[in-house]
Amino acid sequence: MISQKQELQIQQRLSPRQILLMRLLQIPLASLEQRIDQELEENPALELVEEDMGNESTQLDNNEDNDYLPESENGSDEDSFQEELNKENDAVMDDYFSDDDGETDYTPSTHNANKDEEYLNKDEMYVSNESFQESLLTQLGMFDLSEEDVKIASFLVGNIDESGYLSRLESNMVNDLLFNMNIETTVEHLNKLVSQVIQKFDPPGIGARDLRECLLIQLERIKMEGQEKEENQAMNLAIQIIDKYFVEFTKKHFDKIKKSLSCTDELFDNAIGILLKLNPKPGLGFSSLDDNNFVLPDFIISVNDKTQQLELALQNANMPELRVGRLYQGLYKELQNKKTIRDDERKEAMSFVKQKVNAARWFIEALSQRDQTLYKTMAAIMNFQQEFFLTGDEMTLKPMVSKDIAAEIGMDISTVSRVVRLKHVLTPYGVYPLKFFFSESITKDDGVEVSSHEIKKIISDVIHVEDKNNPYTDLMLCRVLNERGYHIARRTVAKYREQLGISVARLRK
Repeated sequence: MISQKQELQIQQRLSPRQILLMRLLQIPLASLEQRIDQELEENPALELVEEDMGNESTQLDNNEDNDYLPESENGSDEDSFQEELNKENDAVMDDYFSDDDGETDYTPSTHNANKDEEYLNKDEMYVSNESFQESLLTQLGMFDLSEEDVKIASFLVGNIDESGYLSRLESNMVNDLLFNMNIETTVEHLNKLVSQVIQKFDPPGIGARDLRECLLIQLERIKMEGQEKEENQAMNLAIQIIDKYFVEFTKKHFDKIKKSLSCTDELFDNAIGILLKLNPKPGLGFSSLDDNNFVLPDFIISVNDKTQQLELALQNANMPELRVGRLYQGLYKELQNKKTIRDDERKEAMSFVKQKVNAARWFIEALSQRDQTLYKTMAAIMNFQQEFFLTGDEMTLKPMVSKDIAAEIGMDISTVSRVVRLKHVLTPYGVYPLKFFFSESITKDDGVEVSSHEIKKIISDVIHVEDKNNPYTDLMLCRVLNERGYHIARRTVAKYREQLGISVARLRK
């Protein structure tokens, strides 16, 4: 028997204005102007402020006010449509179109302490090699895809992590595509694009979901290049090892694998030799900020020569100034008072005007709020890591996580994450990604908490002076750190070494 019941549920949903702000927060300065240009093209109610046309536009507004005054004040000539208008919305529109000031609705803010100081021009960028994401998007152009599939594939590229893996759940990505890009697709179609497009990129292994798939992709690519007969046998055996005995391989149960496959010692050793040459993290081979990447900093931190205090500025002085189009003022008032068009047509036109004006107003407000949120977050990071910004010594960096900054500025952790994403800051000591300043804490033997950056610096220094004929293994590095009072595990040392882009000991000989 089928039963029916009703129940109340409270669900938290983001408003369109909140979604717009979140998206703008994630955009770095280098892409913000492009996003503004896109909005200007799509919304005719949004316009740029032309400095030399200020007086002319004000005069035009005054003329429009005189031309479109209501015919009567008692309302006796108003038609039925006028009575149906939402008075509150009309009041908002009238207030927004008032000419009692000539100020710009959105003027990019730098928040710089010294207004006379000339900050970095947006054309002064830092030359670099091609980034990881740029390389993948360039390769995307080599495939014959529909316009929608290009958008989906670009979205997939954006979800590939620094190691080269696509580890997000397909169902979550399908939902994100529908929610953020209004693209409806299926898990099956997503997997098809991953296997037939993304995993064909270079270096081999990009787009794998896990290590096993990453190694198989590399092996299949090498096999396609053609091998000698003996090498081909070893290649097939290597594929079989990863495909069927991956768990045993990771645990180095080689005798068990060799017994199960019934192969010769020589053939097995050749197969293992092939596997050891594979790259478990293909994404780490790309250049990073240390390779002088092409970066336009979103923030500038300087030290005042007189007071020796830190000064913070937003690097957005070259962003365009925006306002709601003055032309829409006359159009709105004309529609209010024109009697020669049908009520339904006028209602539709009025709805269009309101929609575009609201969208323009939300966009302008979101840009202003973006400036405030970015500045507030960066100021908290600057204060937290003040000693580093004054000295440039990485050993002075304090352990800091998103939760620390979120608590300081009174915002959610997700907001901090969006601000930090793809943003950079110019300091007297170079350009740094904001994520550089976030690190976990390590407790020394004396109970003092230090940042993981301190551990990485020691690892880097030790490897720099090592004997290249007998380089330090991860276990040896772990012992060095333990002797200095940093009690960490070997696998943690390996993780930090990989984050530094340093190869294993056998490859450093």
